[in-house]
Amino acid sequence: MSEALTASRVRVCGIVQGVGFRPFIFQLAEKCRLYGHVANTSSGVDIHVEGAPSRIEAFIDAISAQAPPLAQITAVDARRVDPGHYTEFNITPSRREEGRSALISPDVSICTDCLNELRDPQDRRSGYPFINCTNCGPRFTIIDDVPYDRPKTSMRHFRMCAPCQTEYDNPRDRRFHAQPNACDDCGPQVILEGPNGGVCKGADAVSTTARLLADGKIVAIKGLGGYHLAVDATNDAAVARLRRRKQREEKPLALMAPDLDVIRTFAYIDADEVEVLTSPQRPIVLLRKRRPNAIAPMVSPRNAWFGVMLPYTPLHYLLLAHGFTALVMTSGNLSEEPIAIANADARERLAPIADALLTHDREIYLRCDDSIVRKTDGVTRFLRRSRGYVPVPVFLRRRQPSVLACGAELKNTVCLTKQDRAFVSQHIGDLENLDTYAFFQATIDHLQRVLDITPEILACDMHPDYLSTRYAQERDDLPLVQVQHHHAHVVSTMAENHLEGRVIGLAFDGTGYGPDGTIWGGEVLIAEAGDFERAAYLTPVPMPGSAAAIKEPWRMAVSYLAHTFDDRCYDVDIPFLSTVERRRAEVLVAMGRQGLNAPLTSSLGRLFDGIAALIGLRHRVAFEGQAAMELEMTIAAGDDGLYDFGWKTVGESRRIEIAPIIEGVVADLSQGVSGARISRRFHTTLSALFAALCDEIRSHTGLDRVVLSGGVFQNAVLSTELARRLEQSGFQVYTQRLVPANDGGLSLGQALAAAAIWEGKN
Repeated sequence: MSEALTASRVRVCGIVQGVGFRPFIFQLAEKCRLYGHVANTSSGVDIHVEGAPSRIEAFIDAISAQAPPLAQITAVDARRVDPGHYTEFNITPSRREEGRSALISPDVSICTDCLNELRDPQDRRSGYPFINCTNCGPRFTIIDDVPYDRPKTSMRHFRMCAPCQTEYDNPRDRRFHAQPNACDDCGPQVILEGPNGGVCKGADAVSTTARLLADGKIVAIKGLGGYHLAVDATNDAAVARLRRRKQREEKPLALMAPDLDVIRTFAYIDADEVEVLTSPQRPIVLLRKRRPNAIAPMVSPRNAWFGVMLPYTPLHYLLLAHGFTALVMTSGNLSEEPIAIANADARERLAPIADALLTHDREIYLRCDDSIVRKTDGVTRFLRRSRGYVPVPVFLRRRQPSVLACGAELKNTVCLTKQDRAFVSQHIGDLENLDTYAFFQATIDHLQRVLDITPEILACDMHPDYLSTRYAQERDDLPLVQVQHHHAHVVSTMAENHLEGRVIGLAFDGTGYGPDGTIWGGEVLIAEAGDFERAAYLTPVPMPGSAAAIKEPWRMAVSYLAHTFDDRCYDVDIPFLSTVERRRAEVLVAMGRQGLNAPLTSSLGRLFDGIAALIGLRHRVAFEGQAAMELEMTIAAGDDGLYDFGWKTVGESRRIEIAPIIEGVVADLSQGVSGARISRRFHTTLSALFAALCDEIRSHTGLDRVVLSGGVFQNAVLSTELARRLEQSGFQVYTQRLVPANDGGLSLGQALAAAAIWEGKN
């Protein structure tokens, strides 16, 4: 006896648009012998199926189990409805609804099928730089609105030819409703604007670009989320010229290599790193250098690591096929400016840097830098979360009021929350100029539109001089909640780990505005989402010259010596003092004692800087965190013991004494101990100190959950060793994996802290 006809309406939420989901449903319905229809909506995908109950059940089970590779399903909701007595299954036009909640796919790398076609001389898209299908290609950077359909993307300017239209209309083709679908006859074209004003297109543009790069020229190349500046990575003169023109003194430059075998000639790769390198997101991965190697020393000077990525667009593969070991592919901008995305802007801003421009006529609607990750103990940690990952949300423990969090000043991101989702933006950069501030504002406007989020609350940092704070304060349409910097760091880790209630939070970074008007950065907090107390902190010392002390770590070294040895600091017998003019040191000490342009700081980041300067690594840095990075890289293997450490109770808090650590470092230097061994002992001491401190706090509070956040935890040695000590002492340790531990993840914590603070007051 045959089963009775029944029907179900199935709503699927998540990243289910632009990823081949409707043709997948179409083919699945045919396989299960079901009838009905499927459509994109503003909330996701809506399906009506009817047939035998057992077949509908199998169909629903297969939706999550067999979904396309780029789909990320967050919910499948099915309910019985009346049959419509359909005789076939169709894909129907997209529907716009109130309360949009559809998720947008990030940009992803070219898939294997498209890459094979790109390399196949017999394929009609052979060598076409914009080949793509529903499993790959641009998404986020070309979309202007949802539902994700071609008229709402920058592909609306390109009318498909008959063969492309046939693919687009065929539910059994992998290019069915692939919105960027095109070919050489109907789609975007690459154009090379050469060094002498000449212009060429198509395959000639690619081959000529390769020749220019091989000749040592700098070429600005338009990618998915903006322009790169490219040179041959084995040509030291070309790399030096790029650094000079780009005004990027020493910060490492990203590399793009053709395949894993080539990468292995200049860097070490383990299985975990291979997995990330070859993922559809194609981030830049930090890899330890092989020595010797063919890469120009100027690519990553005085650094043990290369930042390396594999090609992720067809154009990248076409260029690298010309025999390059690697290309430098650094952001297309002057230092501190946003990357160029518009062709006219690139011609104007990149002309002083690039010898030629390899551009194309598909618009980029929103810039999106390359993501940067580092594998630590098998876990992928973000240094920068951007292309390939944004706008995938962080899913929260519970629904939240809609908040717009404006982030910090450095490594800025913004965060918008909606229901149980937090959308952290792509990397915006340092808000130190009007161009970046305009990008910040454009990002907010774009995300609010494509995510259909109308914020109810504004959140920002407490620092009065941040441009992000000023933006929030100048808006008078929403209630404003200012969140302390390190509280936001702690809540950021809590958010992605779904923690509620009180925790011990270790928030270590370079700079954060404290409620007492000093600069915090070595903080142990007892925190929950809506409140915190300062349980312990590093002894504050002056920052002589304020921001100058960040760029010149020798100033912090002098300050720590003066704090530890007072007037005897000039007579300490260490090599460092022979490199500092005594009169200059005396001026700095006087500034600190008189409080003249020398704010107090409890920053652990500044302590790292000071130790790096004391052992002779860095008197001056060319980019933020450089001294601390080199201190980590110089560390010796083994166990060299500990420096003395301790803390004193001050009111209801604990002040961690710095002097014993400085005394120990100075004693080692006086005895000729190597900087590598001092770095080893310093890192071990910090791990032991904070583990012991957490143990004492637990004895008074009963708290056994510790969360780690802040830019200092990008230090793999400290983060790994401290976590292990804490776990060995019975603590549950929570770290960040979904957003960066640095200020790039701060907006997430701001959003949740602001919501909790607001709810607590209302």
